[in-house]
Amino acid sequence: MALQCSDIQRLLEPAFSGASIEVQGGEGKYQVAIVSPAFEGQSRVKRQQSVYKALNAQIQSGAIHAVSMLLSTPQEAAVRP
Repeated sequence: MALQCSDIQRLLEPAFSGASIEVQGGEGKYQVAIVSPAFEGQSRVKRQQSVYKALNAQIQSGAIHAVSMLLSTPQEAAVRP
């Protein structure tokens, strides 16, 4: 079953309440950008693990083959060019 970007976004929203979430891609390969206060004080690995946890069932099923991530706090996003 092919997932749409909106499907991925719906899967991420409960895990990152109040976050800005953007998803692009298709055919099993997605790019996820999340700006969330929940990332404050977390390492890059911890941030990625939280995304993988939210998407785990679809990764296990093979619906998602690859996910690239840009994960930041609101403060980090504000200084990004």
